[in-house]
Amino acid sequence: MKILSWLLVLIGIFGLVSVRMLEDKIFYDPFLNYFHEAVQNIPFPHFVWGKLILSHLFRFVLNLFFSCLIIHFLFKNKQWTIQAFIMITIVFVITFPIYLFCIHNEFKIGYLFSFYMRRFVIQPIIILLIIPLFYYRKQLLKTSK
Repeated sequence: MKILSWLLVLIGIFGLVSVRMLEDKIFYDPFLNYFHEAVQNIPFPHFVWGKLILSHLFRFVLNLFFSCLIIHFLFKNKQWTIQAFIMITIVFVITFPIYLFCIHNEFKIGYLFSFYMRRFVIQPIIILLIIPLFYYRKQLLKTSK
């Protein structure tokens, strides 16, 4: 059973890596090149709002699925998986409108600020906080028994 759990954790990690590696092929994001160039003089790209929002939502759902898969099979605790789902969703619900506002203002609010808001929207950064948090919680529960 442990082998299956680790295999599913690896599938989750592979899924997150795949989402990142295939981002230019499976998602509509005209800002990929804009931020890859890291030159602020580059012209602001033309885009379609609806297509951009749906693409980001699709990417979020994929990242959320793979993140929850990792967390569930790392800790084997349904409550913790639900908590992780809620935390990841809360971060997205906060950062996504801010990122859309940055786009609406053509990143005049600040290039770096917009860049990092985008990071929170398109990448599952919060999982890097959740896993150590839950690991620490698991250790605390072990020592309190």
